[in-house]
Parts: sequence; C-alpha cells; structure tokens
Amino acid sequence: MSKLLIVGTLAFDAIETPFGKTDKILGGAATFIGLAASQFDIDSAIVSVVGDDFPQEYFDILTEQQIDISAVEVVEGGKTFFWSGRYHNDLNSRDTLVTELNTLADFNPVVPDNFKDADVVMLGNLHPNIQMSVIQQMSQKPKLVVLDTMNFWMDNTLPELLEVIRHVDVITINDEEARQLTNEYSLVKAAEKVHALGPKYVVIKKGEHGALLFHNGNIFFAPALPLEEVFDPTGAGDTFAGGFVGYLTESKNISFDNLKNAVIHGSNLASFCVERFGTERMLALDGHEIGRRLQQFKELTQFDIELQ
Repeated sequence: MSKLLIVGTLAFDAIETPFGKTDKILGGAATFIGLAASQFDIDSAIVSVVGDDFPQEYFDILTEQQIDISAVEVVEGGKTFFWSGRYHNDLNSRDTLVTELNTLADFNPVVPDNFKDADVVMLGNLHPNIQMSVIQQMSQKPKLVVLDTMNFWMDNTLPELLEVIRHVDVITINDEEARQLTNEYSLVKAAEKVHALGPKYVVIKKGEHGALLFHNGNIFFAPALPLEEVFDPTGAGDTFAGGFVGYLTESKNISFDNLKNAVIHGSNLASFCVERFGTERMLALDGHEIGRRLQQFKELTQFDIELQ
C-alpha cells in the first residue's frame, strides 16, 4: 500500500461565523489533511507536536481513521497550538483574534523510520525550516512533494520559503498569495513565475470560486460546487489538500491528467468540510455520499458542444 506522510499542525480552534460560534475544538492543518486523505486506500502518518492538554479523544479520532500518530510529539507541561478567528458575512474574509504558537514554537519534526520512504509527502502550512527538515530526513526522494504555505511566511521568512519551494513538485496557494509571491496580478503570469522557482505543478485556490491547476502552459479549472449551506470554511483548504494528495497516493499516477482528477477529489471533499463546524462533517462522511457528490461535480462541468 502506498504511503503518505503529512506534516502540519494539530491544534485547537475557536471559530465565530454568522451562523454561530464554538469554544476550543479540534483543528489544525494536519487534522484536516489526514481526515480527507483517510478516504483513500493508503497508509498515512502525521508528524506534529501538541501539549499534554491535547485530549485522548482527539487522538482516538485520528487513529480510528487508520492514521498513524506515533510521530506526534507530546510535550509534558506544554500547550497545544491555538487559533481563534471571526469570519465576516461573506465567509471569504476573516479576522484572526488569537494565535498562540505554544509547543509549535520549538517544534523539531522527526520523521518515523517506516515513513522515510513515503511515496508522497504533504508539507502543511508551517515554518519553512520545519518543512525543509522533513525533506532532508527522507531516505529516498518521494514520487511527489506537495507544499502548502501562506502570506505570513512570505512576509517573514521569504529566503527560507524560496529554498523549500525549490525542492517541491507541487505548491498550493490561494490567489492573493500567488500575487504576493510573484508581484503579478494575472494568475497565469503568476503561475509561470512560480514554475520558474521550481515546482512542476502550481495549484491556485480561489475559495468559493474553485481552483486552477497549471503545468507547462496547460491550465485546468475546477469549479467549487454551489452549496445551500456554508457554516465554517476554516478547514476547507487543508481538506482540499488532503483529498488531492490522498487520491494521488492511492492512484500512483502523477501525470497532468491525473492531477486534474486529484483537484476534483480535493474540491469534492472540501465541499463537505464547510457544511459544519470544525471536523464534524468530515467524521460523518460515507463513501456513497462522496460518490454522489463527485457525480454532481461531473454534471456541473460536462457538456456536449459541436465544434466546426
């Protein structure tokens, strides 16, 4: 069975949207990536760090999804990473109220021996030095290394980030971040500049407006599925990434055509994530509804037209 290594945060989130608010609940990039990837027939492991305030029931949620958590460091007396945010009415913009790095501030990732030969590595949104450390610990070059990052690292650690970008095959960023990284407003031009930094594939996420995939002058666009209800977009980007890498790990095919399918699978799973707060919807998923919604994506984008 193919192996996926996930590096990212296990966290507490406190979220407020126009539809309600939560106290501290399970969140973090690695959580959403792992839950999405668990929908595929693969072996997966998470490398992360938490404090001893991280409850056993949250570990149980991950292990029940067959995710290896043996490389999650628990710091005695430490506190788990915490983020709190308030979303505006359109749910596309938000204000960060609290960010507490806690144990994440001194995190030194250790890749478990049985995943040093992972087929796919997903580098969740973390300090570039942590991401680079994971790449250097692999015993052989993975078939695919996927990087997620954000504007915070562009603002504060750009040289380190550019070094990581040079070593990855795929980068996933949103449209605002693509423009900041390249100083290009056109996303086509921005993607060309990102290609020049190293990655073979560039995925630009546009939230409720879908996602773009770029490779050697080829472009693919996947729409976001129109939904009746959107409660909480917090984990959507990481769920997209988890579906994307989970599908590619299982299929063992990293051609451009198959990456198109991966983008659809990622978008499909992300459409579920936003329907409830936190991980609630992802934990209630079943294969039948995933398949039905994939069919909706197909119907949304498929058409017959006669070309002269």
